[in-house]
Amino acid sequence: MGRWTTIGLAGTAAAAALVLAGCSGGPAGAGAGGDAAEDLDPLKVALVTHAAPGDTFWDTIRSGAEDAAERNNLELLYSSDPDGARQAQLVEQAVDQGVDGIVVTLAKADAMSGAVSAAIDSGIPVFSINAGEEQYKDLGVLAHFGQNEFIAGQAAGEQFNEGGQSNVICVIQEQGHVGLESRCEGLADTFEGESEVLYVQGTDMTNVASTITSKLQTDSSIDGVLTLGAPFAVTAADSIADAGSDAVLATTDLNSEVFSAIQDGSMVFGIDQQPYMQGFSSTEAVRLYHDGGYVLGGGQAVLTGPTVVNAENLDSVAAQFEGGDDESVEDEG
Repeated sequence: MGRWTTIGLAGTAAAAALVLAGCSGGPAGAGAGGDAAEDLDPLKVALVTHAAPGDTFWDTIRSGAEDAAERNNLELLYSSDPDGARQAQLVEQAVDQGVDGIVVTLAKADAMSGAVSAAIDSGIPVFSINAGEEQYKDLGVLAHFGQNEFIAGQAAGEQFNEGGQSNVICVIQEQGHVGLESRCEGLADTFEGESEVLYVQGTDMTNVASTITSKLQTDSSIDGVLTLGAPFAVTAADSIADAGSDAVLATTDLNSEVFSAIQDGSMVFGIDQQPYMQGFSSTEAVRLYHDGGYVLGGGQAVLTGPTVVNAENLDSVAAQFEGGDDESVEDEG
């Protein structure tokens, strides 16, 4: 588990160090909050994601962005749409509103490329978060904040190896989402057994439950299930029970229910990408770039994960999930 924790924390530490460096040697008061923030010129920032209705993962990202906005005298305009074409329209609307910076997800980069290029051509700095690590440079985006999805999958594969699993299904809830596909590809890369992708309709939990249950009933050799979001892990737990399966359960992304499940042993591990940091760092990046031309990561992706959370290190993240603020509750991204 150690090296995956190191990857996640190294990215976080690098981001934090750069923020502190920028604040001490650059924009006066950036990230300081209070009266210092009020002394900064007000800026308008658009955060445009591919969040589906009801997906609380994005509440965590938005919470981080709102905190960064408050600390940096930014007006935050949040919008979302899971459809790539409609998300692109939201970016176009942000350009029309004359924002000073745009933070955007690139889950469907091809659909977003035209709108992102138009924003950049208009002189608006664009940063990406969560999805699009492989595409952001080609689109001219200044920096990307998120987890390396392939590495996250690799971490899951090694955890299953340690657990002795031999046949794992990787449950994708949104077909065509490049980040989710990469997680399953990473799993297949390091897992020493057999792995198979199982597609479900993430907007319909009844479909999610029935599809997983049916798969487990059809193939009794499956001894591991990896979901790619906390709400789907909770549903998968019921499916495993309904199917009478002995498969172990793990997930990428955490929430309080996943934390409790790892704590009581009903789930073996979770892969954390720290979405609060994605929202906070990317939003503050607009202030840093506006005031001094600073770019976190120097144009390279700023990693916020992955970090493996299991029974061995559960206590280290307990503050996030046991009676913590909503900003620390994570679901699928």
